[in-house]
Amino acid sequence: MLIVDKHSCEPLYIQIYQQLKDKIISGELCEGNVLPPIRTLARTLMVARNTVDSAYQQLCSEGYIIGKVGSGYKVQKIDMPNMISPNAELLNFTNIVEEVQASDIVKYDFQYGKLDVANFPLRIWRRLLNHVLLSDEIGGITDYNEKKGDLALRIQIMKYLRESRGVVCRSEQIILCSGAMSAVSLICKLFDTKTVAVEEPSFDSAREIFINHGYRINPVTLTSDGIDLEQLKLLGEKLLYTTPSHQFPTGVVMPINKRLHLLDWANQNSAYIIEDDYDSELRYNSRPIPSIHSLDQNDRVIYINSFSKALAPGLRMGFIVLPQALLEKYQSNFSNYSCSIPWLEQKTMYHFMEQGHWNRFLNKILVSNKRKHDTLISTINSQMGKHTTIHGKNAGLHILLEVDNGMSEYELIEAASKVDVRVYPVSRYWINTQNYLNNMVLIGYSSLSENEIVEGIARLSSAWF
Repeated sequence: MLIVDKHSCEPLYIQIYQQLKDKIISGELCEGNVLPPIRTLARTLMVARNTVDSAYQQLCSEGYIIGKVGSGYKVQKIDMPNMISPNAELLNFTNIVEEVQASDIVKYDFQYGKLDVANFPLRIWRRLLNHVLLSDEIGGITDYNEKKGDLALRIQIMKYLRESRGVVCRSEQIILCSGAMSAVSLICKLFDTKTVAVEEPSFDSAREIFINHGYRINPVTLTSDGIDLEQLKLLGEKLLYTTPSHQFPTGVVMPINKRLHLLDWANQNSAYIIEDDYDSELRYNSRPIPSIHSLDQNDRVIYINSFSKALAPGLRMGFIVLPQALLEKYQSNFSNYSCSIPWLEQKTMYHFMEQGHWNRFLNKILVSNKRKHDTLISTINSQMGKHTTIHGKNAGLHILLEVDNGMSEYELIEAASKVDVRVYPVSRYWINTQNYLNNMVLIGYSSLSENEIVEGIARLSSAWF
């Protein structure tokens, strides 16, 4: 029996989602059990149908249930590894790009990762920056400060991670660094082993960092729900880099069952998982997926994230949450390393989070990016429809567009440039490029207005069809 408290500050759909998830994890709801129809449960609980639908969609996105037309919503099989008690609380481009010079200006640039400057909280940031400059804190700018980064900011990040990602840690486990790739570089120095498993395809910048630190890369094929665990097990690796909440570049979301098995693999093999949780806040039709770290009972996950994809990549702010065993090694080997983020930006970010601006900003940016995302998807469907397949929608700041018109990736990009539109190659993210279909482009949308998105897609349609 489900119970909802309409006087609670927790949204009703979260209450329904959490209770159903607990029942699935505990085994009270078993594989194949059919959940009540949305209309029926809404009437029983005296809530809106959209409330129940939102709860079901979140469970679907995390892999607890599956919905089929005509069959309703059924519970998926969840194999709970021994390391997790059933009653435990799960806390809550290739060369083509180089041919296009950065100085070449196009009218419609679908660049990934560039944000809309109009969304940056300039007035608030300037006020907080001035506050730091004029306060008694300013003495910190003339000194070498905490090696791991400003303690007050790390405490704010600790609180945020616990509330939003289920990451339970202490402030001393958090190390601030200048972006997620800086975090990867630091992690590389913590291991004597020099091989790492990565998803195929995967983020090329992370691969390059591993290679520059002398690592041998072992690509592991992606399946429809994330990394191929059977292939991973055969490699005998002790380190894995993964982007499970919104796989880059495909957008695949790793469901709960696979996350649990991945943790089981790490525990059985004394391996570590580097969880790059980028884009985790940016989900448009469901809540953010719980992090792998939130499921970890054996300290096998190294968690990294940054403020680049939501706030501003130019601020160069990222952070690592290190397991206890690696924290001791970090303190032993890097005790004299200073934080690479400027002190003034750290203090400003602390006040931004402490005063609640960060959470309000996230809500604002979600609304803005969802409008752009929905405009992009609807325009592609109306302009190109049956001739394209969209990969990785409903989250993040980009999609992959598979185009069925006989053109190769290179030809698609060239044709787009002739109508003053820039799209980007996908082949650079593969190591084994023979496995790539060679008919996709990457389309980012965060820096464009909705009108620009509509016009840009219209031009692409005319160029490609």
